[in-house]
Amino acid sequence: MTIPREAVEVHDATIIERSLDDPEIFSVLFDRHAPLLYRYAARRLGPGEAEDVVADTFLAAFQRRGDYDRSRCDARPWLYGIASNVIGKRRRTEMGLYRAYLRSGVHPAELSGLQVEDGVTTLAVNRPLARALLGLAQADRDVLLLVAWADLTYQEVAAALAIPPGTVASRLNRARLQIRRTLNPQGE
Repeated sequence: MTIPREAVEVHDATIIERSLDDPEIFSVLFDRHAPLLYRYAARRLGPGEAEDVVADTFLAAFQRRGDYDRSRCDARPWLYGIASNVIGKRRRTEMGLYRAYLRSGVHPAELSGLQVEDGVTTLAVNRPLARALLGLAQADRDVLLLVAWADLTYQEVAAALAIPPGTVASRLNRARLQIRRTLNPQGE
């Protein structure tokens, strides 16, 4: 089935609402957001897991689309929230990725021969950052990486994780402070 051109030009909330009657139109949402979700997941878990994260994220989103708050035009925070939950279930994989990077200094994307986008991640040039991320609590890491790697605002992170904006601010502050301490233990 061909998706009507006008469907591509409407808000995410409208796409989701229309998908309740015409499920195939949900593919517009996938086409619109999957590449960025993949990039975020690849940074967190490596490219091998990223495809599964994106697939699981969109499967969950499709299954829960009837519960989507259609007053929110942009579905990105909702999708990143789902992706964060999916990634959280793969916490051991994420921690293993950081440990492997610390040992080898090579990001998994480089090992697999993939084109390194944006230098893959900041990790590609910064082993101490990988060590610092490894030391963060998962909730703090999720907030930090949604802001830094997914480019979400505090409000969007709050919506993604279903937490108050003040909690986003405190977790982000705590994460940044811990990162600074790890990167600069002498406090210089």
